[in-house]
Amino acid sequence: MARPKEQSRRRGELVAAAGRAIVRRGLAGLRVRDVAEEAGLSAGLVSYYYPDVDELLLEVHQDAVDRFYWARARAAEAEQDPRRRLIRLVGAGLPSGEDDPVCRVLYETHVHAARSRTHAVLMTALWDREVSLYMAALRHGRDTGVFRLSLPVEDVAANAVALEDAYGLHVVGRNTSIPAARARELVLRFLETQTGCPLVEPS
Repeated sequence: MARPKEQSRRRGELVAAAGRAIVRRGLAGLRVRDVAEEAGLSAGLVSYYYPDVDELLLEVHQDAVDRFYWARARAAEAEQDPRRRLIRLVGAGLPSGEDDPVCRVLYETHVHAARSRTHAVLMTALWDREVSLYMAALRHGRDTGVFRLSLPVEDVAANAVALEDAYGLHVVGRNTSIPAARARELVLRFLETQTGCPLVEPS
């Protein structure tokens, strides 16, 4: 039997491999063999660590949620200027492009939430944490006199996250009318209307 540290390392490798398999094949019809191929291991070894594939998918979802959220939080915390903080927050909340691996996994596993209460809890938790990031950034700008909010902070924050989710789906879905740069601009334009602050640099 593998030691606890070795087990933890191996499980982490399998979570990463499953994430890559989801990006390559999608979540529907994902097989243990697909994860094994990505990890360079036997299907039997994958099943040894994860007898229940749903447990593996849950850990993949949790890993993607954590990676996405903390990247956003660090991006926001790195800026004290309210305007630049909001710009960085938007940039970190949208896919970098159609092949963004973390966002691809998030969209696949979020859809799974319709059939799984546990996945729905993860999706809800990410939503709440993202809204809280925007609320903090908006309050910072308001309290320093940079932003002039036209709606309650929570409403602006929720709408910003919803726009990111919607545009992000089009980006990873390869909608050529909504490339990543255009999605970013559109979210920032919305926030300009709500904060009274220019956020999009002139072309």
